[in-house]
Amino acid sequence: MTKIKGVITFVLRLVALAATIVSTIVMGTAHDSASVLGIKFEAKFTDSPSFKYYVIIYSIVSFYSLVVLLLPFKKLLWRFTLVLDMMMTLLLTSALAAALAIAYVGKKGNSHAGWLAICDQVPKFCDETSGALAVGFVAAIIYLVLLLYSLHAALSPIFPVSS
Repeated sequence: MTKIKGVITFVLRLVALAATIVSTIVMGTAHDSASVLGIKFEAKFTDSPSFKYYVIIYSIVSFYSLVVLLLPFKKLLWRFTLVLDMMMTLLLTSALAAALAIAYVGKKGNSHAGWLAICDQVPKFCDETSGALAVGFVAAIIYLVLLLYSLHAALSPIFPVSS
């Protein structure tokens, strides 16, 4: 039974690693340029602090996922990993929320603040960021599932389920 739990955890961590790496690369390479009224401008992820935060956090979580995959299995170490998993899940959620808010403003604008939508001018940039955010959402969900599964596995010996 322990071996099955280990395999499930390993697969979840591997998929989460792949999702965070893909999302980071796609967001980090997203760019497009347009010309409006004879003025050329370029849209890239570094133009928004929220997108920078997203790339930094997803890079950190990717590195963390890789390190955890390479760690030996020790009970004491995995309890610490459970706490770090919770922190990584919260960081992913905060970065995703910040980036989604800016992406929404980029797509729809904000008439009350006088912000215009830019996705009509730089559709490639918007498509790339939307793809990165979709994969990032998958990564956040996988991390949440991994956290819940790890909590269940950690608490099973303490609160046994009677059959």
